[in-house]
Amino acid sequence: MALSRKKWNTIIIVASVLMISVLTVIEKNSQQTPLHTQALFDKAALLSQLQYGEHWLQKRQSGWQCSSNVLNCLEWANAWQQVHISALTDKPETAGEPIELVIQVDDLDDAQLWVLFQQQGLLKSPAGNWYQVSPSLREALKPIIRAQVN
Repeated sequence: MALSRKKWNTIIIVASVLMISVLTVIEKNSQQTPLHTQALFDKAALLSQLQYGEHWLQKRQSGWQCSSNVLNCLEWANAWQQVHISALTDKPETAGEPIELVIQVDDLDDAQLWVLFQQQGLLKSPAGNWYQVSPSLREALKPIIRAQVN
């Protein structure tokens, strides 16, 4: 039995509405922070400085200041201030080049050396503990760098 043009159009419209609904649900769920995460920095220990490879950001009285080639200083600083992590019980498999992070927290004299595996969103603390960054927050943790003109 062949379907008429009207029936095919109806099938296409219904399939399109279902696809849009599924994609909307997926998008909403991927933007939510999982319940088992915790903030890396809280109100008692705020981020004051961060060295991300060769790029840096620092909190001053006038606001955030970054290395001269970082284009998204305020957004980058806010992303790091609001980053959420999940503790991992086992050592994960890592891939890609690690990025050394030197983190300075308010009211502490000593900086901490963390290691970030950007592709997988993995953080290794100075104590050797492993954490995973929420997937929806990972991209914002990278600075946008001004292109070098040769």
